[in-house]
Amino acid sequence: MNRLKVGVAMCGSYCTYAKAMEAIERMCGEYEVTPIMSENSATTDSRFGMAKEFRRHLMEITGKEIIDTITSAEPIGPKGLLDVLVILPCTGNTIAKMANGITDSAVTMAAKGHQRNNRPVIVSVSTNDGLGANAKNIGELMCRKNVYFVPFYQDDPDNKPCSLLADFDKVEDTIENALKGKQIQPVLISKK
Repeated sequence: MNRLKVGVAMCGSYCTYAKAMEAIERMCGEYEVTPIMSENSATTDSRFGMAKEFRRHLMEITGKEIIDTITSAEPIGPKGLLDVLVILPCTGNTIAKMANGITDSAVTMAAKGHQRNNRPVIVSVSTNDGLGANAKNIGELMCRKNVYFVPFYQDDPDNKPCSLLADFDKVEDTIENALKGKQIQPVLISKK
């Protein structure tokens, strides 16, 4: 039996990488996972870790080379390489680009190419301005055909009242619903 081909595209929300890697490891148990990283996520060291270590770990758990340039992401659409694309984590920057048709990274190229095949793109929000400047972009993507959201919540409403974070434990359920053309509900959740 052929396993579902899932692309996992990582953007630069470095503070969520530990949780994202756990979710990716779970997905590798169920799906054939192709790793994709934005150029910034593939090369930027942060206080949360070194880029080369994240890359090494991602290649180790998926068993595949990372797609990390626009050129290497471009064939995803024309060749129909994926059944589902999960952007995990998806920054406000990438959300804004997708909402406005900007294709200037490996992740946005993967999303654009994949969407041409009318296949699901799943957004795992991780942004400090989801209820601020990026609220309109999230709303725009929620109205788009074949775009689905991992349920999300305010991760620190007292100190960061505009910040939103996806519940990475719900990625697989979101994939299964998206394959049926359904948005998992509720999409806005309360998490303590």
